[in-house]
Amino acid sequence: MPGRRDEVLDAAIGVLADGGLRRLTYQAVDTAAGVPAGTTSNHFRSRDALVAGVVAHLEAQDRRDWENVAGEPKAEDPEAFVAALTHMIRHALGPARPRTAARYALILEGLARPAVRQPLSQAQDSLISWVAQWLATLGSPEPQEHCRVLFDYLDGMMFHQVVLPRADFDPEPGIRLVLGALLQR
Repeated sequence: MPGRRDEVLDAAIGVLADGGLRRLTYQAVDTAAGVPAGTTSNHFRSRDALVAGVVAHLEAQDRRDWENVAGEPKAEDPEAFVAALTHMIRHALGPARPRTAARYALILEGLARPAVRQPLSQAQDSLISWVAQWLATLGSPEPQEHCRVLFDYLDGMMFHQVVLPRADFDPEPGIRLVLGALLQR
């Protein structure tokens, strides 16, 4: 059962997804979470602390999703990895769409605010290091760099689908193409 802190963070993600960082206030989060006034500020003493908490929460949820889809890294057929990536993208654009939109709101705000950019960068580096293990098991000669390229592609694909959605969107062919190029297959 999620605790009050997680409820606040989930609500903050919803506020970000719906209105961007400008709407992220203690009052808006308390209202969205349905908690007493002041609850968010009790857990996060500054706005930067709230943003860092949201970023850490997003990273934890992303890692949980990766574990649920693909399990621990192991030598697999690239087709299984393509299927896992395709599932992750569909999940990120479906049930986890608010998290995806919140992440993009934070990324855009990070252009002007290093305090926002720093925790995002650390979270991305952590997730890349972790997911790169899959590429290593698939024979990538440079798993960290290849994972960065793959994530850049996936982020671009998801951003376009969030901002300019296409009804006929299918992530699998592009994932297959990029992964094949990275693994030289």
